[in-house]
Amino acid sequence: MGVVEVKVPRDRNGEYEPQIIGKYRRNPDGMEEKILGLYACGMSQRDISEQIKSLYDVDISPELVSKISEKIMPEVTAWQNRPLEAVYSHSQVQRCIVHQIRSSTRFVSYKDIKPLMADLKRVYTAVTEDEALENLMTFKEKWGKQYPACVKSWEDNWDILSTFFAYPPEIRKIIYTTNIIEGLNRQFLQITKNKPSFTNDDSLRKMLYLASRKIVEHWTARCRNWDMVLAQLQLMFQDRQTA
Repeated sequence: MGVVEVKVPRDRNGEYEPQIIGKYRRNPDGMEEKILGLYACGMSQRDISEQIKSLYDVDISPELVSKISEKIMPEVTAWQNRPLEAVYSHSQVQRCIVHQIRSSTRFVSYKDIKPLMADLKRVYTAVTEDEALENLMTFKEKWGKQYPACVKSWEDNWDILSTFFAYPPEIRKIIYTTNIIEGLNRQFLQITKNKPSFTNDDSLRKMLYLASRKIVEHWTARCRNWDMVLAQLQLMFQDRQTA
């Protein structure tokens, strides 16, 4: 384009307000939040420094990025040491039904998988645990000799497979699978795999803490029939409700 002449109007009244870097400031407002946001995405300190330079033409050394991230260590420590014993000491274990199905049927012949799955479905979709056990016995009588390992897997793990029968159908749909937990772990993995190594444990802790804050911000979708689910949980666990 060649030489371009830019005429900058004079502002005698001092009314001009910069949009990125405020008056008499060396760094943009909210720059620390932006740096922590990039850190939460798994970027290295050097990559963050280069990204800030590219976006805002502001020189920030990797050492400064490290110092900024160090400021949140009290929050990280409090987050990691938050009191969860009172919750988990009363928790109930429910193994993922989807994983159980995959694990127990992995050696089933292709020609048998459809009829076997149809019979197995009557077990985990039963209305009550008693009905489920009855259907499991029927399943055993039909398939036990041909696929003993499949039947044994359900019998051996029944205590942690049948927990969800104590809950109404709306709640069962939420707890019978671990998709929510797997989704969280998958997002953690996507973030941490961007860095080949961590200088120390605190570096990893900071990244996981910031990532968890970012992930939680997107937890806006409500479970189906949530009002009904919440009401049922309040009735079942009245002694655990918080003010």
